[in-house]
Amino acid sequence: MTRVALVEQDGAGGMLHYAYQLADALAGAGADVTLHTARRYELGDLPHRFTLRAEIDLWPAIEPARQHRLGFLGRKIRRAWRALRYAVVWHRLTSRLIDERPDVVLFSTIRFPFQAVFLRRLRRHGLVLAQVCHEFEARERGPLSRAISRRLSIAVYRTFSRIFLHGEENRKAFLAAYPVDADITRVIAHGNESLFLDIADAGGDLRERYGIGADEPIALFFGGLRPSKGILSMVDAFAGMTPGTPGRLLIVGHPSGVDPADIVKRAATACIADRVIVDGRYLPLDEVGPLVRASTFVVLPYRSATASGVLQVAFAFARPVVATALGSLSEDIDHGVTGLLVQAGDDEGLASAMAALLDDPARAHTMGMAAAAAAETRFGWAPIAGSVLVGLEEVAR
Repeated sequence: MTRVALVEQDGAGGMLHYAYQLADALAGAGADVTLHTARRYELGDLPHRFTLRAEIDLWPAIEPARQHRLGFLGRKIRRAWRALRYAVVWHRLTSRLIDERPDVVLFSTIRFPFQAVFLRRLRRHGLVLAQVCHEFEARERGPLSRAISRRLSIAVYRTFSRIFLHGEENRKAFLAAYPVDADITRVIAHGNESLFLDIADAGGDLRERYGIGADEPIALFFGGLRPSKGILSMVDAFAGMTPGTPGRLLIVGHPSGVDPADIVKRAATACIADRVIVDGRYLPLDEVGPLVRASTFVVLPYRSATASGVLQVAFAFARPVVATALGSLSEDIDHGVTGLLVQAGDDEGLASAMAALLDDPARAHTMGMAAAAAAETRFGWAPIAGSVLVGLEEVAR
């Protein structure tokens, strides 16, 4: 039995949801799995077929949007303190992994290039390292910062014996950016978000809370409010739809670089304030199902992306998507069947695609049924875990 240590430092949010489902599926495939994650672990009430070590003691994965209150000096001091704390926590984590000596250590996204120091330490002690590479670009930074980060991160990726990427387009982009041996990479599907189907929720949908009529179609955006996700351009596109197109635009998510007040102002400027609803918070797990069920379809207007857990949540709840053709989104969405694809930056195309489904909820329903079928089959966890386990066993010590 292959012993796998899966490391995901976030104790909440999409990366954790993915790690939980992967750990569960790997255990179901016959691996002995230990998930190392944060002390603030939001999935403690769910069943676990794997060993859980919720001991990583960092700051919460989802924090209140309050950095602007700290001031310039306060942010610098906070960053220095967190860097020191991060190093101490990763020293403890690597020491534990060296003591436990799993057959392979499988990491999620590595956020900082200096973590190569700890990865190299693990390699020196004979541990085999692998990664599910969800993200390999610093999307919310400027061009110079991204270039520097990319250069420094080469040392990180060279410590891995196996790297899994979501989609062939992402694999090509990764290999173009990082000079590693192509033979260590493998392509896997993202995996569905059936996790949320198993979570007890508030029941029904959330239309009443948001003051939306029972028959009114809804275009839903949810997830972290980040600049790379094209949220303000989505508002402009919604305003640019053909006059008379019905429906509301519902935007729900935790602020992370985009202020909800700026979204409200953008809607007011476009004279659609009465049609745009903004809820700037991280949703409790039991509200995700009711929120998505309330929607007609989900919008992914990203300007830069590799993959999307939100896409898989939409599919799990039988909702189609309108999305930009970026990364694995162009591979995961069957255009005209499970969703509609537009080019990134094409606001007119985005407006037309949203209007097409708002004007025809019956078509959206049919596409949603196809999306749900894809979630259960193409994006099912059992075959994904099987592929990951084979890839790990090929390099395990």
